Amino acid sequence: MAWTPWNTSWTTEGAMPRTSSDAPVVHRFADRRAAGRELAAVLRRQSLGTQLVVLGLPRGGVPVAEEVARALRAPLDVMVVRKIGFPAQPELAIGAIAAGDIVVHEPSSLPYGSVPQVEFEQLVQRERLELSRRERLYRRGREPLRLAGGTVVLIDDGIATGATMLAAVRASRAANALSVTVGAPVASQEAVSRLRGEVDELVILETPPTFLSVGEWYEQFTQTSDDEVRNCLRRVAKGH
Repeated sequence: MAWTPWNTSWTTEGAMPRTSSDAPVVHRFADRRAAGRELAAVLRRQSLGTQLVVLGLPRGGVPVAEEVARALRAPLDVMVVRKIGFPAQPELAIGAIAAGDIVVHEPSSLPYGSVPQVEFEQLVQRERLELSRRERLYRRGREPLRLAGGTVVLIDDGIATGATMLAAVRASRAANALSVTVGAPVASQEAVSRLRGEVDELVILETPPTFLSVGEWYEQFTQTSDDEVRNCLRRVAKGH
């Protein structure tokens, strides 16, 4: 099931959205932690199953995921994913990668023409090096949490195209997760459409009709540092 608290609901079976004529204006979140607390309050009311593992997408998704993990009393880890950006416009995703050699390639998303496959593979190889570096940096020798047979809750601070989250979902499936829930404070309607057939639960607080960037839906949207990611993981692990 895909869920939103305001004016629209989707199902993974592809039902059309139901809208209300008196739908409230989409609101902005104060910061990632405030958004995480709002998202956590909703996720606590869902029937997510047992053996929960919360995975934040670094960097910005991890502070949100920390609030969710605390509310669900679940362990917290990272799902390191890397966007593959269009060479002339790196912020435009043409794919993504995740652990386990998961590659999502979306050449149809390009308005400027396709990237040759050879060039795409070169971009993938470069991002794999950064993905490995970040996994070592964040875990510092600690093994990833076991996902097999459990319920994985993937959290990000927002979902624009859905490419990186789709890679995270498929990596969770490849790790034999029993079920996969995706949660985010805000997402584009395009991303919701892309993800709803891939997950067991999709919980999005806001799906604005016009979506330019994740940051526009936050009052404070400063960059999350690597140190903050590590501190989030450490606090939850120690129960602080």
